This record gives sequence, structure tokens and C-alpha cells, in this order.
Amino acid sequence: MNIIYNNYSSILIFLLISTFLSSLIFFISYILTPQKSDQEKVSAYECGFNPFDDARATFDVRFYLVAILFLIFDLEISFLFPWSLVLGDLPIFGFWSMIIFLLILTVGFIYEWFKGALEWE
Repeated sequence: MNIIYNNYSSILIFLLISTFLSSLIFFISYILTPQKSDQEKVSAYECGFNPFDDARATFDVRFYLVAILFLIFDLEISFLFPWSLVLGDLPIFGFWSMIIFLLILTVGFIYEWFKGALEWE
């Protein structure tokens, strides 16, 4: 049991020191900065000019569709990297399960392409 504490004690010390330093830096920066707010600081800011519309305006559904497609293919890459590292040690089932996963994602990508979800008009 003592061996486990010795192995993880350096991680605990690192976490404690980093928590202390980050809290210290945060509070020092809060104390040292001037806390005067003026009209310019509390006004709404949008890309360097005054906002011209309500912030709660509805967005086109294509924004969400592109975001979801990005997340799906980003997750595909996050599964593909570890698989490629252990490819030589995997049994045949591991190889073909990833190939089937990639085929399903490819078919989904082709379907979205032909449906026109990736075109921006």
C-alpha cells in the first residue's frame, strides 16, 4: 500500500502546487488591475463594431449541421490514431471492426454529400 502512495505522491504534489500558483496568480491579477468600469467597457461588443441585431436571432440550420459533421469526423480521427498505433498487435477482429466503422462513416459522408448538406449557398 505504501508503494502506491509513493508513486502518486509526486502527482499530488504537482496538483497542489499548480492549484496554489494558479489561485495566487488569479487573485493577484484581480487585486492589481483597476476596477473602474465605464460605458465603453460594459457595452455590447461584436467584432469591433456596435451590434446591429438581437443576439438571440435564429441561425440557419446549416451551421448546426456543419458543426455536427465536424464533431463526427473529429471523433473518427480520435478513434483512428490509437487504432493505427496498435494495428500490428490487433487480432483480425479489431482490424475488421475498424474497417466496418470507417465504411459506415464513409457511407454517411457520401450520403450527406449527395443530399447537399455540405453545400453552402
